Amino acid sequence: MASPLSYRPKQGEIPTNPGVYRFRDADGRVLYVGKAKNLRARLSNYFAPLHTLHERTRRMVTTAASVEWTVVATDVDSLQLEYMWIKEFDPPFNVRYRDDKSYPFMAITLADEAPRVLVTRNRRIRGARYFGPYPKVWAVHDTIDQLIKVFPIRTCSDSSYKKAMQTGRPCFPGQIGRCGGPCSMRVTVEEHRAIVDDFVAFMAGGDQRFRVDLTARMREAAAAMDYEAAAVFRDRLAAIDAVLSRSALVLGEDVDLDLFGIAEDELAAAVQHFVVRGGRVRGVRASTIEKEIDIEGGELIDQVLQRAYGEVAPTDIPRRILVPALPPDAAELQEWLRERRGGRPVNVQVAQRGRKADLMKTASLNAQQALMLHKTRRTSDYVARSQALTDLQEALGMSEAPLRIECFDVSHLSGTNVVASMVVFEDGLPRKDQYRSFSVTDTTDDTDSIYQVLTRRIAHLDRDEAEAEEAGTDDAPVTRRRTRFAYPPQLLVVDGGKPQVAAAARALADSGHEEIALCGLAKRLEEVWLPGEEYPVILPRTSEALYLLQRLRDEAHRFAIRHQRGSRRRDIHSVLEEIPGLGAERIRVLLRHFGSVAALRRADTAAITEVKGIGPKLAATIHSRLQESPAADDSSTHASEALAASAPKSVG
Repeated sequence: MASPLSYRPKQGEIPTNPGVYRFRDADGRVLYVGKAKNLRARLSNYFAPLHTLHERTRRMVTTAASVEWTVVATDVDSLQLEYMWIKEFDPPFNVRYRDDKSYPFMAITLADEAPRVLVTRNRRIRGARYFGPYPKVWAVHDTIDQLIKVFPIRTCSDSSYKKAMQTGRPCFPGQIGRCGGPCSMRVTVEEHRAIVDDFVAFMAGGDQRFRVDLTARMREAAAAMDYEAAAVFRDRLAAIDAVLSRSALVLGEDVDLDLFGIAEDELAAAVQHFVVRGGRVRGVRASTIEKEIDIEGGELIDQVLQRAYGEVAPTDIPRRILVPALPPDAAELQEWLRERRGGRPVNVQVAQRGRKADLMKTASLNAQQALMLHKTRRTSDYVARSQALTDLQEALGMSEAPLRIECFDVSHLSGTNVVASMVVFEDGLPRKDQYRSFSVTDTTDDTDSIYQVLTRRIAHLDRDEAEAEEAGTDDAPVTRRRTRFAYPPQLLVVDGGKPQVAAAARALADSGHEEIALCGLAKRLEEVWLPGEEYPVILPRTSEALYLLQRLRDEAHRFAIRHQRGSRRRDIHSVLEEIPGLGAERIRVLLRHFGSVAALRRADTAAITEVKGIGPKLAATIHSRLQESPAADDSSTHASEALAASAPKSVG
């Protein structure tokens, strides 16, 4: 099918040079800005047949009314121009950043005559140098309290400073020893500026120099029997150690780098930016990215680094930057960063091994938790939940909002150990006490598993209704009891696309409950499928309804995997616990030695006897029992060590 886009330029009109392109709508608003090493090759991807494009890319190109480009001399120039245009036009289809505003920073107002240190969440103070952010307000206040004992710089407000300098009387914080600026009348403006420089150098990672210097001065004072001065240096050294003890040394003392941990799905990404100076994590910057078109992996990292270093001071760009994966234009990005750093080289690398790789795992784990928290906050907010339920009602054509939603996911391991989960959300919130799990012992494929599970679940609806009617007759007393499934859902969600939805619809029809609404959420493009429909429903990426469906799907997937792992662990022990003489400890030793029940089954008596605690008689019993038992269970009886490493597969 050819593309119907009327504004598509002719193939020969697009140059093959590097450059930056912009898609505009009919009103001239810039919708998307991108760069390319070869403009013709890049733009031709957008004008491929529409049915081959990612849904969100298709929405962008069909919304646009024109495309224009600017040729530049080098790939580095294209990167710089792309960054400038994104900042200028804020295109709706480029990634959107949401900084975590909850963390405070330490700021030193270097543009002032007498710079002061303060705690702030404002990142727009003119000429300020920032450190952090810190996880708690008290943490940054505590750090300042310790550091002004070593570097007594100004802490008072601008009005207090101005008044003190005009009257010649110390400011109130200076009178009680809490301010060391010129307003305390103890130092001149020039002397204070030197102390500020040392403060900034310490916070930037030069802590060892100050520790060595203070230690030497303390010993000199003690040798000269100037014990009061020695005590002052001792207290300053203790203050430095108190600050450093709050930031563990994770890398070598001479290591300065920035590290980015990223977790993403189809619609959003969370970024954890670890700032390491002098081998210590000096701050963590968190942000959330909302994606519109299909950008992921290296391209996303490229955008993250552009934003992280586009407007910072050259001194805030480290020599080394660690990322989960290299961007496709890593060389050009490094050159751009080198120019931003004042001509000093910058290396963008992937952490391969050692402590850096361990720190990357920590950052990535924090990013995963931040992404989950981002989704959870969307679904736990009352206004957002109400909007999500209303949006779902409209998108699915329901007569009322789905106050109770049940979501089903099927998980298996290479076709074996098939289990299913049912999670329940009421009023947009999870009801974990009503979660259920199902074992599927005999199934042909994923759709058959869905059909079986839903048939079994719906059967309980009829059973509960029958019991309620029986309890309400004149001959039987009415008893209040908690039914196994509290009440019928307004909406069933299955993890999967068109085939899974068709199987679920067949289960509803065969059970006589077609009044229950049904939909499926397909992972690849986050499409919402309805029974009997040829095309899916595409919810906007900012839709609260889509976030709710994602939360349901993710929770069902998590619960199914937990059930499956527990089931497989039980299978491991059930095979061996039937053998006389084998207790829990001996089973654990056998599995650790052989790795799996299948390997143990293949071993002869002599090999089993080599296991500590297993004698010849018991080894013969184990061998004979395993030979008599069917081998079909071997596929689901892996050792417990292997269970954690093997990732279950989920349908959809």
